[in-house]
Amino acid sequence: MPGETRTALIQLLLAEVLIGSVGVFVHESGQDPVTAVFFRCVFGSLFLLAWGWSRGLLQDLWRDVALLRAAAISGVLLVLNWVLLFAGMERSSIGVATMVYHFFPFAMLAFAALFYGERTRAVDIAWSALAFVGVLLSADPQRLWREADAGYLFGIALTFGAALLAGASLMMSRRISRQRPLAVVLVQCMVGIVLLAPFADIAAVAVPGAHWWWLAGLGLIHSGVCYVLMYSAYPRLPVGTLAVIAFVYPGVALLLDYLLYGQALGLLQGAGLALIVLGTLGVNLKWRLLRTRSDAAAAIECGEPEHAASR
Repeated sequence: MPGETRTALIQLLLAEVLIGSVGVFVHESGQDPVTAVFFRCVFGSLFLLAWGWSRGLLQDLWRDVALLRAAAISGVLLVLNWVLLFAGMERSSIGVATMVYHFFPFAMLAFAALFYGERTRAVDIAWSALAFVGVLLSADPQRLWREADAGYLFGIALTFGAALLAGASLMMSRRISRQRPLAVVLVQCMVGIVLLAPFADIAAVAVPGAHWWWLAGLGLIHSGVCYVLMYSAYPRLPVGTLAVIAFVYPGVALLLDYLLYGQALGLLQGAGLALIVLGTLGVNLKWRLLRTRSDAAAAIECGEPEHAASR
C-alpha cells in the first residue's frame, strides 16, 4: 500500500472512531438536543474558520453566491437532522439510534431519483429494501411489542426523520461540496448558530462545569477535526474502502453504548445491523444479484457512489 494511501486510511479510521463517540458527548453534556447542536455549531464554526483561514480555503467565499445559497439551505436541513438525531438518542439509546440513522444513504438515493431524475438500478432498490428491513429490526420490535413504549417509539421516529433530513441535505450539497467541502460545512454550522440561537438554553450552561468540555468537544472534534480528516482522506481512497470503513462509526457507537451505559443488542437487532451493512455495501460496491443489460446501463449513467459526512 502506497504511503499516501496508508496515511489517508489512518486519517479516515481515526475520524470514524472519533465520530462514533458523538452520542456519548451529547449525553454527558447533559443538555437538551437544541442546546447541544447550537454549541456544536458554535465551536465547530470557530475551528473551521481558523483552519480554513490558515489554509487559504476560504478565499473569495463571499463572492460564491451559488455555493453560499446552496450551503445555507442544506445547512438548515443538516442542523435539524442533528437535533432530531440527538433527540432520538435521548429517547431510545445511542446504539439503536445510530443503527436506524444509517438509513440516510438510501434516503439520499431515493431523493436523487425523485427530484433529480437520476436513474436508480433495480438491484439498488432491492438492496435498499433489505437495509430498510434491517432498520425495522434494529429498532427492537420485540420491545415495542412487549412494552408499547410510546417514548421509545417516538425516539425511533425522530431518528428516522433525521435520516431523511440527512439524505436531503447531502443531496442538495453534494455537488458544491466536491469543490470546497470545508467551506460548505463552515457555512452550514454558521446557519445552525443563527437558526438555533433563539431556542438554545444558553442560561443553563452559563455556570462553569464539565459540560463545557463535552460541548466544546462536539464542535471542535466532531464538526472540526473529524470533518478535516474525512475530507482530506476521501479523494485518496477507493469507494470500496470508504464503504467498508463507514461502519467503524456505528461499531464504535454500539461498543461505547454497551461499555458505558450497559445497552446491549438483542438477537433481532443484531440481524438488523447485518442487513443494514449488507444493503449499504451492496449499493456502494455495486453488487449485482443478477447482471442485466439495464443494470449495466444504469451503473454507467450513475457513476461512482458518493460518501459524505452528516454525523
